[in-house]
Amino acid sequence: MALRRSTLVRAGIGAVISIVAIWLVLRSVDIGQTAAILRTADFRWVVLLAGFVTTDLLTRALRWQRLVAPIGWVRYRSMLAYLFVGYAANNLLPARLGELVRSHYLGDREGLSRTTTLGTVVVERVVDFVVVVGIASAAILVLSVRGVVANAVLVGVALAALFAAAIGVGIAAHRLPGAERIAAIAGRWPRATDVAAKLRGGLAVAGRPRTLAEALALSIVAWGATVLAFAAAGQAVGIELTIGQASLLASGVALVAAIPAGPANLGTFELAAVEIAKAVGVPPHEAFAMALLVHATQLVVTSAGGLVAIVTLGWRRTEKTSGDGGT
Repeated sequence: MALRRSTLVRAGIGAVISIVAIWLVLRSVDIGQTAAILRTADFRWVVLLAGFVTTDLLTRALRWQRLVAPIGWVRYRSMLAYLFVGYAANNLLPARLGELVRSHYLGDREGLSRTTTLGTVVVERVVDFVVVVGIASAAILVLSVRGVVANAVLVGVALAALFAAAIGVGIAAHRLPGAERIAAIAGRWPRATDVAAKLRGGLAVAGRPRTLAEALALSIVAWGATVLAFAAAGQAVGIELTIGQASLLASGVALVAAIPAGPANLGTFELAAVEIAKAVGVPPHEAFAMALLVHATQLVVTSAGGLVAIVTLGWRRTEKTSGDGGT
């Protein structure tokens, strides 16, 4: 009951954030001009945009497969399907709850602990965050951007360091001073202790140098595709972005998207893109058109992929069990 209540509170806060973001972006752009730009968008660049978005997702599936590999081997096609299901769920559920959906879906169908699988998703998110902050930091230095955007990136640097340290503590928690005393106290709640141990098992993949290096390399490739997607969207609506500008847009929008918002990060995605684009000299209505193209393409590709995955694999739990009570 407490978990359900906290989930509802998180979802409610996310919905409010999205509504406020939508209101802010709509009052700062000319909708008529935005619509006119979208009507004349170059379809060839939109097709290329879809190709880059797909490349991004294919790379992320491979990255998740490599992170899960130390726990259990999962075929790439299956991993891609689980990823699409989670991303499609994010399009419908607030506060990025699709991350829980894909962890449960993979765990149920592959006989792995869902909690341990969730631990790999946490590692994935932190690796993503570190790479995004690195891209954003390089972009603001190259473009000499100041003000709110630069300050937000600095906050991201601090958070990235904090998240990385938190994973390190999670992995080595049993070795820290006072760990035995804490374990003895926690022993009064065996269920919670068991869940914590399984979560730490997922986080432990970050302690494998090769696995972590693969995840970082694949993250760079994935975000490279996302940067090119923004550049292609810009070309589609007549904006010639430099790689530095496209990098700042892609990474800045991603940093804002880390804030739990409504389904599909509606509003926060567009508001971030418009404000960052203004910082590099792009008019708001053009930036809004570009953001809508990127966001819509991502939603179409992930929703279609999720639908195909559900139809192909079904939703029912397989006969395989992990022997951990489904956690």
